[in-house]
Amino acid sequence: MTLFGRTLDGQEIASLMAMLLVLVMWIAIWRRDRQASDWFRTWNADRKARREAEAAAEAGEAAPPSTDRGEPRGPWG
Repeated sequence: MTLFGRTLDGQEIASLMAMLLVLVMWIAIWRRDRQASDWFRTWNADRKARREAEAAAEAGEAAPPSTDRGEPRGPWG
């Protein structure tokens, strides 16, 4: 096989394939980690909203308005 005018032998081809496989694995792991972080952030926000609603109900107050997930929260959104 020739790549950019250089003939590659079996070991070099195997090394290229291994590097590509490692890159694909890192991308998959990164995506899965981001999904887990997003899930935890959502779960924690829902849990906090439930706790605040229960505390408001026990105190006899009206439940605080729920924030839509589309609204920015805090200075960074």
